[in-house]
Amino acid sequence: MAKSYLVLEDGSVFEGEPFGHRAPATGEVVFSTGMSGYQESLTDPSFRGQILVMTYPLIGNYGTNDDYCQSEQVHTRGLVVREYCKEPSPMYGGHTIDDFLKHHKVPGISGIDTRDLVIRIRTKGTFKGAITEDKEGIEELIKKLQRMPSPSESNLVEEVSSKKIEKYNFGKEHCVGLLDCGEKSGIVRDLSKWFNVTVFPYNTPADVIVDHKVKGILLSNGPGDPSHPAILKTTARTVADLSVQMPMFGICLGSQIVGVAMGGKTYKMKFGHRGSNQPVKYRGKVFITSQNHGFAVDENSLEGKDLIADQINVNDGTVEGLRHRDLPLFTSQYHPEASPGPWDTSFLFDEFAKAAKGGRR
Repeated sequence: MAKSYLVLEDGSVFEGEPFGHRAPATGEVVFSTGMSGYQESLTDPSFRGQILVMTYPLIGNYGTNDDYCQSEQVHTRGLVVREYCKEPSPMYGGHTIDDFLKHHKVPGISGIDTRDLVIRIRTKGTFKGAITEDKEGIEELIKKLQRMPSPSESNLVEEVSSKKIEKYNFGKEHCVGLLDCGEKSGIVRDLSKWFNVTVFPYNTPADVIVDHKVKGILLSNGPGDPSHPAILKTTARTVADLSVQMPMFGICLGSQIVGVAMGGKTYKMKFGHRGSNQPVKYRGKVFITSQNHGFAVDENSLEGKDLIADQINVNDGTVEGLRHRDLPLFTSQYHPEASPGPWDTSFLFDEFAKAAKGGRR
């Protein structure tokens, strides 16, 4: 039986079996706590540059289906599981996660003690890592990983953002803009209930967006560092310019970019939040949310600024949402459109719709 290895930059080696596409891969090793939603996670552009570890021990039992994809490709560089299901339920078509990864040319490794791996990440933080079948080359691979820059040092947003302006007509009276930093299809789906949608590349200047006469702007999720120089020069500047011209809603990376654009700072978290069960306190209630991020807004950096951190993660106290003191501008660090996960906070799209149509939150 063929052997495959997950290698970490600290010298740790986990032996398993290959599945999916048979090829080496490198990336940042992160974990997700969702019991389901593996296909949505694999196709979420926010996972660009990362090797995804699923904490649930059996992955693929309900198969794969094109309806679950959040983009046209798999963005993770690899998938790590305890066990993958070779004979999934026929309920959703019966296609295996193995075939799905082969089709998208992404390697997987199974048979890993994912509990031990996740404890290591939670204790020491995320690692750079690699999937390989070359046992003899592991020692040299560890040295390569130690020299390799973190994927977030690259402008990952540029890799996943749309390359041109795209218009979607859903037969609505009004149109909003979507500044695409790596948006999931679920965001367009939820916006389509109220609006036609014009999608703009992440580096679109504010005046171009204004010229398209959109009623508001949604700043999407995406991968990488919100304080990357390329983001500060383009997206953050656009956000600052548009904030006084139209209602704005930021999701995930979009929330962090709003924070930076309004004078705040961000930092890289030890291991981030990834999964569909993160509790967020907001308006005196606790909502269960779907999340995928490795950076966060530093609440202390907002002191004296016009942004208020009005949503907080119950587990670790990190910022989960921002609100402007005066302008119709608000954000959520989590995904109110879910995909996968709970729909508890979908009302935020209602509030953005109200603001964009001329009301206030």
